[in-house]
Amino acid sequence: MSDSLSQTFAALADPTRRAMLARLAKDGEITVSELAEPFLDQMSLPAVTKHVKVLERAGLVTKKRKAQQRPCELNSEGLKDAVEWM
Repeated sequence: MSDSLSQTFAALADPTRRAMLARLAKDGEITVSELAEPFLDQMSLPAVTKHVKVLERAGLVTKKRKAQQRPCELNSEGLKDAVEWM
């Protein structure tokens, strides 16, 4: 298994990260703060940011810079290798 594929499956192994991906798939491009809203009763904003970074390193999420905001969106290409492997 390639290193990028291992990163993808490691990122998908966490239920919080899967929920974040589902939200991005449903809502499209949203800021990290907006993405964090449903999870803030369970964890801090820095913890949410760490989850987003794991998803970003795995190639499942891309973040942009728009003025003061950091919107992120689902990168479906990041799932391509995992789907092909299955």
